[in-house]
Amino acid sequence: MEEVLIVDGYNMIGAWPELYRLKDDRFEEARDRLIEMLSDYKGYSGRRVILVFDAYKVPGLGASFRQNSLEIIYTKEKETADECIERLVKDLQRRKRIIIVATSDYTEQHVAFGQGALRMSARELLIEIETARSEVRKRLDKRIKEPKNPLEGRLSEELQDKFERWRRGDPLD
Repeated sequence: MEEVLIVDGYNMIGAWPELYRLKDDRFEEARDRLIEMLSDYKGYSGRRVILVFDAYKVPGLGASFRQNSLEIIYTKEKETADECIERLVKDLQRRKRIIIVATSDYTEQHVAFGQGALRMSARELLIEIETARSEVRKRLDKRIKEPKNPLEGRLSEELQDKFERWRRGDPLD
């Protein structure tokens, strides 16, 4: 079953401590960091991730493109992120697809839930991302610590030595 995560970008920037600290002085960096974090999360979770940024006060037609394996949407002029997310939920509805809307905007959560989507707060998404990051680190640490030879550590040194000599073609005793 396909899972689609629709994320209200500026809502996350305003809610996640790391991004919130960046937003006033280095807004582009906060947005890039969000994209990076969601891209890593997408790789771990396997979910399709659509990131929506509100361009309500910016003139233009809006834009939609792929970056770091994410689908990123900048809304059209006079369209809010909430309106875009509601449209996406409606357009993506079908059997065998789970849609999750990540926002801490209570009204938007309520509307998305009413359309059949699941809801997730900014805090819940951040916890999921941090848990995924921790799990990846544990797996990498485990791989690094594991011997390259799966038999190493399970066989006596004498037997390991015999196998090594045999592998090299050296005569055995």
